[in-house]
Amino acid sequence: MKAMLLAAGFGTRLFPLTLDRPKPALPVLGRPLIAYGVDYLTRFGCRDLVVNLHYRGEAIVAVLGDGASFGCRIAYSHESDEILGTGGALDHARPLLNPTETFVVMNGKLITTIDLQAALATHRRQQALATLILKPNRRRERFSVVEVDNTGAIRGFAPPPDAAVPDPPPLFFTGIQILEPEIFDYIPRARFSHTTTDVYPRAIADGQRVVAHVAGPDEDWYEFSTLERYLDLSCQLAGHPQAVIRGQDCQVAADARLVRTILWNHVTIGAKVELHEVIVGDGVTIPEATTLSRAAVVRADRLEVSERARAIAEGRGRQVGENFIVHF
Repeated sequence: MKAMLLAAGFGTRLFPLTLDRPKPALPVLGRPLIAYGVDYLTRFGCRDLVVNLHYRGEAIVAVLGDGASFGCRIAYSHESDEILGTGGALDHARPLLNPTETFVVMNGKLITTIDLQAALATHRRQQALATLILKPNRRRERFSVVEVDNTGAIRGFAPPPDAAVPDPPPLFFTGIQILEPEIFDYIPRARFSHTTTDVYPRAIADGQRVVAHVAGPDEDWYEFSTLERYLDLSCQLAGHPQAVIRGQDCQVAADARLVRTILWNHVTIGAKVELHEVIVGDGVTIPEATTLSRAAVVRADRLEVSERARAIAEGRGRQVGENFIVHF
């Protein structure tokens, strides 16, 4: 079975970590995020993958190559002129997908243990054009609501829920979907579009079966879209809420105090430094006696001078010595 991983986004909510790489190339416990998605798909028998690229796509290619090291084949769909959205990405990748049978589409910013085989069984049992994998939004996070009827058919999409919405919790879309080739009949050609706003509503209005598969409570799903989620989920995956995660060749002074902190590669932490809920990028040196909380730190020279000035003027961060710091 073929599959497509969506990896073209800018990752603006993860600035400044995404200055030199797209969101799916961020390290999670020492591995690029998108590598987990490739492993997941190949584990369920998807051996021919297509990955769409736009922003800093070369970083994704450097991680995945031709797929041989993952036991699959990977082709790349380059959205060189402009980003095309989830629907436009499928249209643009159609020659590579060459869809003649059921295929899977998954967001490249996920780590999950959702049972794809069970979702495929739902898809076939329902004779669906598209099956969207959903989960209950028990924490009422800012995910759009998917409206599902008592037959399992999706009837529409609504804004994120109010925190006071009573039980049962609303359902949200995990970014994993199973599709039939006929979905292309509903995708606008050669332009930007999103599946949840431009494709699935058209198919539903035309009487097509767009259905839900609700993942079980023991099926994990982690979505890395913001600095806060990146830190929280990394610590959760590390197995300790106060975890300190270190990359390669990090030097940390013996009297430094680190709590809930992620160090990428080649980081130096000086004496008497205190870091609480901090993400430290590649090659950063934190000078002695620095205290930081809820911040992402990268080398200031990662930003061009004009870009750095604009970010500071817009209140998106500040330069301190050789470092650029964004609080969250």
